Amino acid sequence: MWNALRYLIALSVVFECTSGLYFHIGETERKCFIEEVPDDTTVLMTYKVELYDPRSQGFMPSSPGIGMHVEVRDPDDKIVLSRVYSSEGQISFTSQIPGEHLIYLYSNSTAWFSGGQLRVHLNIQVGEQAIDYAYVGQKEKLSELQLRVKQLLDQVVQITKEQSYQRYREERFRHTSESTNSRVLWWSLAQTIVLVIMGSWQMRHLKSFFEAKKLV
Repeated sequence: MWNALRYLIALSVVFECTSGLYFHIGETERKCFIEEVPDDTTVLMTYKVELYDPRSQGFMPSSPGIGMHVEVRDPDDKIVLSRVYSSEGQISFTSQIPGEHLIYLYSNSTAWFSGGQLRVHLNIQVGEQAIDYAYVGQKEKLSELQLRVKQLLDQVVQITKEQSYQRYREERFRHTSESTNSRVLWWSLAQTIVLVIMGSWQMRHLKSFFEAKKLV
């Protein structure tokens, strides 16, 4: 039982750290990904585009003219990034405000692959996962111990940002709940007032009706 539990925990860690995927896209298709990001956090996207080959019925490396248009919008629907990239490379941006960032991917043309399909490999890394520590250590001439300390400090900063973002989400959820409860309360009061008015009007109408009938 304990071995199975350790196995499940290991699998959950692997799945949590792995964000690579691939998807197929047509000429006019537009793919959208939602990434929840704390503020002042770097997001790194590594991608590779492959072109479908009808002869081999497989996917092959794309030609130099094929690329992807990438557009990133922040939670306020403001454009953070919008440009055309080549068929393979890395894209990075830094969030200014916390929340859900929308990442749109679509082809840079509608005519260069004649109705075929593209396979796009995409890997999204957030925070300290997006930092190439081997390059940082080589550039700043850090020892292995210094590099490890820097990585741990970056992890602490990222955890702090994540905790701050969770508090932000909880506050926003609480505000939404309070607003919803307030609207439900006012709607119930409005319904009660309408029912009282209608009941009073019906009672007055019935009273007038019976008085008129007695006179007759």
